Amino acid sequence: AAFSLHARTRTQRYHLHAHEQYTAECARAARAARTPFYANGDVYTWEDAERLWGLDRGVTGVMLGRGAIIKPWLPREIKERQTLDVRSGERFETLRRFVDYGLLHWGCDSHGVETTRGFLLQWLAFLCQYVPVGMLALTPHEAPLRYNPALVHRPPLARMWGRDDLETLMLSSSAQDWVRISEMLLGPPPPAFRFVPKHQSNAWAAGGDSKGR
Repeated sequence: AAFSLHARTRTQRYHLHAHEQYTAECARAARAARTPFYANGDVYTWEDAERLWGLDRGVTGVMLGRGAIIKPWLPREIKERQTLDVRSGERFETLRRFVDYGLLHWGCDSHGVETTRGFLLQWLAFLCQYVPVGMLALTPHEAPLRYNPALVHRPPLARMWGRDDLETLMLSSSAQDWVRISEMLLGPPPPAFRFVPKHQSNAWAAGGDSKGR
């Protein structure tokens, strides 16, 4: 038997950091019971993973959640113990592979294309939260506050400019821009297409509407 812990309350959701003190208490209890224990919560860099491992010897491993959705290369960073500056071209190729897998699974007909588009757009709602480390004034381990790409505070209607046009598009919090990225991979959506993010707070559209159309 083994268990994992995501040390965050339901009411807290994602607005505050996970409770590491409680994680450490559970790790000590797991160690006393000789039970494998996997810690989870706020793992966005390899330093975050090592911090959880260092809470107590009872931490067997670290479970990834949103960090791996926002940064699919996070396991590689943890393995190599380095922060990677993944440029827009490489990230776009990751999206292309995702689309290829979707079409292989659901088919290349209109149903398969639009099903793949739906999952791609929901993923883009998370991917846009990543601010490339090459754009930061300080690298994560140098910053005075813990770097958390999911909690980057920026005005909801502010436009962030990347190092190239594609990176700028990927930084956008607009659902309409996510649809534009999907068009680059899957072609235009049907005329009546309407996209509503599951996490509507992640998106805004022209005129302040949170629903992409």
